[in-house]
Amino acid sequence: MENYTYNSFTLHLEGLPVTEDSVYPAFLIICFSYLFIMFANVGIIVIVCIEKSLHQPMYFLFCNLSVNDILGNTNMLPRLLSDLLVPPSERLISYYECVAQAFTTHMFGTTSHTILMIMAFDRYVAICNPLRYATIMTNKMVLKLTACAWGVASVLVAILLGLTVRLNRCRTVITNPYCDNASLFKLSCESVFINNVYGLTFTVVLLTSSVGSMVLTYTKITAVCLTSKNTSLNSKALKTCSTHLCLYLIMFCSGMVPIALHRFPQYTFQKKVWCILVHIIPSTFNPVIYGVQSKEIRQIGFSEWIIMNNLHLC
Repeated sequence: MENYTYNSFTLHLEGLPVTEDSVYPAFLIICFSYLFIMFANVGIIVIVCIEKSLHQPMYFLFCNLSVNDILGNTNMLPRLLSDLLVPPSERLISYYECVAQAFTTHMFGTTSHTILMIMAFDRYVAICNPLRYATIMTNKMVLKLTACAWGVASVLVAILLGLTVRLNRCRTVITNPYCDNASLFKLSCESVFINNVYGLTFTVVLLTSSVGSMVLTYTKITAVCLTSKNTSLNSKALKTCSTHLCLYLIMFCSGMVPIALHRFPQYTFQKKVWCILVHIIPSTFNPVIYGVQSKEIRQIGFSEWIIMNNLHLC
């Protein structure tokens, strides 16, 4: 008969299952990825903040994505790195820390969608209503869109975790590399029917809204570009929209892989690896793609690098 520990506040986190020979290579890869994510995203934020020519809605909205990447990875990767260096039996985490990590993890995924949705709205206004762009995308509107992106995500995730926290727990093992909602409600021996219904509804609504807004936005942008003879407008649309669409596709595709792997229990290790890559891949490519594609950020970043090198040489 299985032994149960009811409502324990100390949980066992499986972490990333790696062999002794793979521990240090895995540690170095994840550590380098984390440092690059922090350096690149903080760099984007600093450049946008200090350079007045970049004080535009498009760049301010992108800074939200960088902040989300920093918070989402800082919440998960340092803990994962520390767990790699201790034996599996010693990978313990408090229940409240686990709930906080699950909240931040789901906020990262949800806010990635909502931020890219408001960025799509910004691109739609800029290309389809260029003469009204300045009057529509004011500082007040940017603040409202930002608050909406973070606020909606916070409410949805708070309800998601609230339904889980109410459950009594009879197990103590988190089977994922980090804490998330599914791992937490699987600790309960009570009915999780409501959790599954809300979780499914939450996912469907988020993905439908996200994909729907992208399809609608880019359909209208494409229609404007096809009917317009303004080559400058078409060039601008191709440049900015290709960047935004590329970021969205990377985020969407990397998020779909672990969902697909859930249907194949034999790929447990691959699923755990992809659960980590869902954080790393978009957060790594976002600043790179946006920085390389944006002529303004690229030029300013290069100029700052030259100045810093000259000061160092002096």
